[in-house]
Amino acid sequence: AAPRALLCALLAAAVVAESSRALPQLSDDIPFRVNWPGTEFSLPTTGVLYKEDNYIIMTTVDKEKYKCILPLIASGNEEEEKDYKGPTPGELLEPLFKQSSCSYRIESYWTYEVCHGKHIRQYHEEKETGQKINIQEYYLGNMMIKNPLSEPDQEEKENPKESAKEIPTKNIEGQMTPYYPVEMGNGTPCSLRQNLPRSSTVMYICHPEAKHEILSVAEVTTCEYEVVILTPLLCSHPKYRFRASPVNDIFCQSLPGSPLKPHNLEQLEKQQEIMKMPFRRVKEEEMHSTKEEKFSSIHKPVAVGGHQLLTVGTTHISKLTDDQLIKEFLSGSYCFHGGVGWWKYEFCYGKYVHQYHEDKESGKTSVVVGTWSKEEHIEWSRKNAARTYYLREDGTQSVRMVSHFYGNGDVCDLTDKPRQVTVKLKCKESDSPHAVTIYMLEPHSCQYILGVESPVICKILDTADEYGLLSVPS
Repeated sequence: AAPRALLCALLAAAVVAESSRALPQLSDDIPFRVNWPGTEFSLPTTGVLYKEDNYIIMTTVDKEKYKCILPLIASGNEEEEKDYKGPTPGELLEPLFKQSSCSYRIESYWTYEVCHGKHIRQYHEEKETGQKINIQEYYLGNMMIKNPLSEPDQEEKENPKESAKEIPTKNIEGQMTPYYPVEMGNGTPCSLRQNLPRSSTVMYICHPEAKHEILSVAEVTTCEYEVVILTPLLCSHPKYRFRASPVNDIFCQSLPGSPLKPHNLEQLEKQQEIMKMPFRRVKEEEMHSTKEEKFSSIHKPVAVGGHQLLTVGTTHISKLTDDQLIKEFLSGSYCFHGGVGWWKYEFCYGKYVHQYHEDKESGKTSVVVGTWSKEEHIEWSRKNAARTYYLREDGTQSVRMVSHFYGNGDVCDLTDKPRQVTVKLKCKESDSPHAVTIYMLEPHSCQYILGVESPVICKILDTADEYGLLSVPS
């Protein structure tokens, strides 16, 4: 991808504002990033605020027209938090507890079950001959009082000073994230601690696109656990909103008759990609000391059970027509982005997987996790399952998931070998037909698994050939 500064410079040079509205003066101290999401999309609900009417119409020298929605840059967050008189976090979470819903996280051996307001269970099922099922299970915590959310919230309402106290935060992949804690005790006795009951703290954090997923389960001390839950219910409370990034996005939607992004920009990005690849390979062949200097950034993932979870998040991708979006995605010109913490991920089908972090002071840090080589993937697919299936009710087979190998990433300090990633593309039905969920695991040092799930993928999985390669449905 082209550097963001270059994108902004190109946009500034190639467009003419058609709006007569007075716009606020832009400061060089505030970083911006131009996105090209198509004709329709959902504006972000966290971080910097956006309003539908805060836009300008831009026209390129080639007469391509774009409606660019600008962020509202103001230091109004503090005022909004002071003036907030809405429901307390406990009241916001109350529907989750009343409807007796449960969330699950499946790992290689254990499955974790969080029944909100009731219990946390860790279990493993084994089938023996004769279909008898043995269950090994532990309760990591049970709710000891009927309404666990009432007491702290009541204090907050009755004593205004209590509401001003500092909200607890947790470091999630380098990002200090506010959370609402719910304590759960009285779990299964722990033999390593004189049969004291296991206990857990459930940390609810805001994520606007989440569906109460379990982000992580960690044993912080013997038989004491922390469970992080992503939920949209807290996001209407200003103190719990997730400040995703200091970079402010400008969303430029193509107007009828114009391409997704300007033609000149597409050409420039292609030229840069061609120029960049040979240069990076030459650098990899240089002296060992140069490699260490170039790739000195080691990513330390969060350990969760037997896996190392890096990040998970759901975002809305553009609402182009299905045909347009599928063609853009399979050509590699429309990339998926994901991640809710320090590291973000960019996946361009048939091109690369990048891991990056943007910082106001130090700019953009980017790591190439893997690059595409059709020949390398085909070689990999001869030894690994490129396609997996499930049986439909009518007895026919349907592709459930395809796996693609992306090798030749940036050299890893821990192994002195190039990073590599297996991308698993899965069908995931959603209320939003153009949502995408991206998560990353690191089962071995610098060998990753990138999960990409979206309703868009549902439409193309059955086109997979023997190597798992996808094509536009006929």
